[in-house]
Amino acid sequence: MNQSFNHVVVLTGAGISAESGLSTFRDNNGLWDNHRIEEVATPEAFDRDPHLVHRFYNMRRAALKTVYPNAAHQILADIETDFESFLLVTQNVDDLHERAGSKQLIHMHGELLKQRCIQCHQVSATDEDLTVESVCQSCQRAGTLRPHIVWFGEMPLLMDEIMQSLLRCDLFVSIGTSGTVYPAAGFVELANQAGAHTVELNLEPGDQANAFQTSLHGRASEVVSQFFDNL
Repeated sequence: MNQSFNHVVVLTGAGISAESGLSTFRDNNGLWDNHRIEEVATPEAFDRDPHLVHRFYNMRRAALKTVYPNAAHQILADIETDFESFLLVTQNVDDLHERAGSKQLIHMHGELLKQRCIQCHQVSATDEDLTVESVCQSCQRAGTLRPHIVWFGEMPLLMDEIMQSLLRCDLFVSIGTSGTVYPAAGFVELANQAGAHTVELNLEPGDQANAFQTSLHGRASEVVSQFFDNL
């Protein structure tokens, strides 16, 4: 591609983590690790059965110890200093981007390795299981900790910062996401309005495929390398 870019925004989704062995969102007949979304990924679910929700996220947190960043994660970490500005926005709640070395990173849907108190709103790191008996180290209350995850019906994190970056970017790259979950599914249109070159790197065309100017389809570890090597 005979074109130079200065302000880059990259969006990653479940497809990039799938190559490392993590289950993708709704990857089996509308289920998430054999759970209905309504059972484990809404505030109402947590109010109704916090034991189940904690158990589900404890299993997902433990699974991080068995997986490692892949080549796509590594490439994104390596290139972030090659541009005047670079922002990596991930819909994933794992820590694989961090382990690969990414620094300019926003987890718009939260992080498995963080907990949040519903009383004092303190966010802190954790790699341990959470239960209804867990005590918040900030306010010392028991039973107030929840996973620092954006559930359905909740607002994604740091949207103002993300929107500002999208509206000034000249290259937007979407990697490993189906384009079905908003607001992330609408990022390509914002980038198009900003005059950016928009690129889809995905295993197969996503729901917003027609909105991208360039598309490469295949495994993330292959197409991410192919695209950025050609810049």
